[in-house]
Amino acid sequence: MLGLVDKTAAVLLDSGEEHNEADYAEVLLLNEVPLDEEDDRKCDDMPCEVSLEEMEGDSDHLPAATMFCFDCSQKSCDRCCRPHKRMTGGAHQAKPLGAEVEQELIQLRGSYCDTHKDKKVELYCHDCYENICLMCSATKHRNHNNFEISEAADDFRVRIDDDDEAVQSAVSAVREESKQTKQVAVEFRTEVENVKKSVLAAGDEIKRWVNDQITDILRHLESVTSESGKQAASVEETYQLALASMESFHRCSRELLDKGRPSDITRAPCELRDRAAKLLNNDVTAVKYRPPHVIFTPADVKQIKRLNVIGKVTVTSGSQQGMKCQPWKFLLNI
Repeated sequence: MLGLVDKTAAVLLDSGEEHNEADYAEVLLLNEVPLDEEDDRKCDDMPCEVSLEEMEGDSDHLPAATMFCFDCSQKSCDRCCRPHKRMTGGAHQAKPLGAEVEQELIQLRGSYCDTHKDKKVELYCHDCYENICLMCSATKHRNHNNFEISEAADDFRVRIDDDDEAVQSAVSAVREESKQTKQVAVEFRTEVENVKKSVLAAGDEIKRWVNDQITDILRHLESVTSESGKQAASVEETYQLALASMESFHRCSRELLDKGRPSDITRAPCELRDRAAKLLNNDVTAVKYRPPHVIFTPADVKQIKRLNVIGKVTVTSGSQQGMKCQPWKFLLNI
């Protein structure tokens, strides 16, 4: 930026014409190069223009430029800038180099007419929405609604203040809506967590109910198994008793036949005959073990799914009240 200041000042000075602050500002701002902190740091590297002219371009031992004179469009060191403050026609406007100079130039440019660079703006054209000078009002804006800038500024100031109050009111409304939204969001999350707990509780209840049914069925099966086992044991006991009696008869009869005397045989036939008849008449084979048939018919899972035994979650859309914002209008009624 300071390099640009050098070149701009040189161009204006070499033209041989008189220039005011607006000329310098116009040339400077057309380049659209901002003054930033880096430019401020480079100020020490820029030589004083006055000392540079006196030493005929030898910049090796020149003092650094630290001031800028708007009247002369010249940058200089503190020592060379002192005479500008004691000019016969009045002290010149001198400012330290840096970002403040740029702001001064911007303000300076805004006070001059865009069409007639050497004329200051004094009127505001409501038809063209721009500041104009007296020459513009007599030519291009002659039949337009032109008012003094101060008067128009007062009207604009009131309307800007009204719009600002409306915006501030809207800001308060939005902040309140934001606060309520956050609160509602927290309440919603709490509600969902409670619903989750209810779902889990219902699921646990269904699980307990199913487990109870399973337990009842298993107990019933154990009971049936136990009863059937008793029946099987009773039948087996009958078989074993019959076998013991028949085997005892078999041993006695064989012993009698093998070892007994004829007189022993003739004495025992009636008794043995009665025992044999009794054993044969008692048909233990008619006693049968007939266990029950056990069949499990599972429930129809598809039917159970249709029943929705857990329950159902219903989600209803909440009513939302949106804030209606009027479009921002900036009109001057005249």
